[in-house]
Amino acid sequence: MYHIFDSLESTNKYCELLDLDEVEEFAVVCAREQTAGIGQRGNHWESEPGLNLTFSIVLHPRFLAAAKQFGLTQALSLGVCDWLRLHLATIAAEPLIKWPNDIYVDGRKICGMLTSVHLSGDRVASAVCGIGLNINQTRFPDWIPNPVSLVMLTGHSLPLREALEGLTDCIQRRYEQLRTDATTIDACYHGLLYRRGLPTLFLHHGRTLRATIEGVNAYGHLQLLSDDGTHLSCQLKELLFLPHTQQPTME
Repeated sequence: MYHIFDSLESTNKYCELLDLDEVEEFAVVCAREQTAGIGQRGNHWESEPGLNLTFSIVLHPRFLAAAKQFGLTQALSLGVCDWLRLHLATIAAEPLIKWPNDIYVDGRKICGMLTSVHLSGDRVASAVCGIGLNINQTRFPDWIPNPVSLVMLTGHSLPLREALEGLTDCIQRRYEQLRTDATTIDACYHGLLYRRGLPTLFLHHGRTLRATIEGVNAYGHLQLLSDDGTHLSCQLKELLFLPHTQQPTME
């Protein structure tokens, strides 16, 4: 079921005010304008009103153990990539997942996600999954370092309702796959992991770190091998990718 609003402060905040136990599985709350959209690390999500998709999905993944909740992030990321791949086929561009769940195309960010999970004992009771996907916007503020939109990549705009329905269908298929085949979800996620196997520059506890991305463990921690041979397992708050323009070439 789709709930479309002209304007909300944040679709995630709106959903969090609801009694999630009473909200049906896969309810979608979408806003044509978000006045205070939230991204990862508490950053503001910038989106020009009426040009992009800004929405949240309410899920009840009680089949997921609390320790396996990162699988939800993986499934959502793959659903977005599946939909984008359909629309990028004509330009032979491949969407990639920048850990943990930003989507990049040609080194530029096209999508961001923010998921809040609610536990009941050792199970996931509910989740609010916020997604911001750049569709028809062509100009972005200077403070956004590397944005891109679908129209900038393909030259073709899309009706937002059509895009929303197609995107949520792709996400739902991956969500159902997670229920029955989490191993394949994990393998597909790693197959699209941005800069996997490549030396990459990070800011790690305030210092520059050069390390190779080896993968992501079951808890969602990025696994790195530093240039000095040290193995690191990092949470989101510990690590920051340095800008794309500063990264070693992907050769």
